[in-house]
Amino acid sequence: MPFAMVLALAFTAQQTGRPAMTPPTQHAETVTVAPFGLMPDGKAVEVYTLTNARGMQVRAITYGAIIQAIRVPDRSGRLADVTLGYDSLPGYLGDSPYFGAVVGRYANRIARGRFTLEGRTYRLATNNGPNSLHGGVKGFDKVLWRARSFQRGDSVGVTFEHTSPDGDEGYPGALRVSVTYTLTPANDLVVDYTATTDQPTPVNLSQHSYFNLAGEGSGDILKHMLTINADRYTPVDSTLIPTGELASVAGTPFDFRKPTAVGARIGQPDTQLRYGKGYDHNFVLNRNGTGLVHAAHVLDPASGRTLDISTTEPGVQFYSGNFLDGTIRGKSGHVYGHRSAIVLETQHFPDSPNHPNFPSTILEPGRELRSRTVFAFGVAR
Repeated sequence: MPFAMVLALAFTAQQTGRPAMTPPTQHAETVTVAPFGLMPDGKAVEVYTLTNARGMQVRAITYGAIIQAIRVPDRSGRLADVTLGYDSLPGYLGDSPYFGAVVGRYANRIARGRFTLEGRTYRLATNNGPNSLHGGVKGFDKVLWRARSFQRGDSVGVTFEHTSPDGDEGYPGALRVSVTYTLTPANDLVVDYTATTDQPTPVNLSQHSYFNLAGEGSGDILKHMLTINADRYTPVDSTLIPTGELASVAGTPFDFRKPTAVGARIGQPDTQLRYGKGYDHNFVLNRNGTGLVHAAHVLDPASGRTLDISTTEPGVQFYSGNFLDGTIRGKSGHVYGHRSAIVLETQHFPDSPNHPNFPSTILEPGRELRSRTVFAFGVAR
């Protein structure tokens, strides 16, 4: 696709969507593509903008398959960007904490940057203390993906593709990966992942958007009300590696089975909260089968914006923005202070290759990984 080419696809809007949403406005579904800067080697980065008939907008760039912005209405119909990030490419090329990125080949941590597969020990890049995090030094968040836009009825989207070579960051096998973002008329953002390999290899893909439903740059998320569909979680050691236990959330600060303010118990004298400097833990989702299951619900009481997350994955990592410290200046010059976002990463469990009791993340040749997560935005009246 030519660098400066702009696509404008207009389709007939259908008056559909959940009852609680703001009534549809007069828009047409569109996909546009435009320049978003140059990589240090001169390669072009593009931004794809998806807009639905209600005016909801999702912007994603080819660098890192990053979701750069999500604009959704509040209870009065006012649009705001609810994801942290940067206005331009240099921010993402700098020391970005995975704002909006697809993380892999293995999302989350692998202990000591090593695992054993079929009798062979593989050593990975360590970039998080003694551990490997989100694929290593140059994970999927730091590569340029190929992209193509599409229309499917009254939904619009973009598919990003990347091939990770054998030995990439220490992982075995050549891995072909795609991630597709689809924006529906109901203000749902559907994220589909696929992957194939020519050698057995661990794969764990996730979307790492930082959400503040009041609007990015509007303060902390401690009053956001959170519900997580999980009776158990995976406690960690001091380096945030799971101990292997699947512990009950009952009677702990990790019990979000009923709507609870993020900040309600975050300061309690709990060893796990001390290790994570707040919440940075994997929750074991309650499920009976392999299809989509409701994972989490988030409500910002002030704006009325809601977010419901459903997934085919077995877990969700809840991170309460503990390491945001006011040193990052993001979109429109906003300073991102302590706990100014919530991250809910649907994924397999951390360090699964080293825990036989965890659901397996090993992808075999001849098999295709398929995973789906749905981010459904709405409003509470």
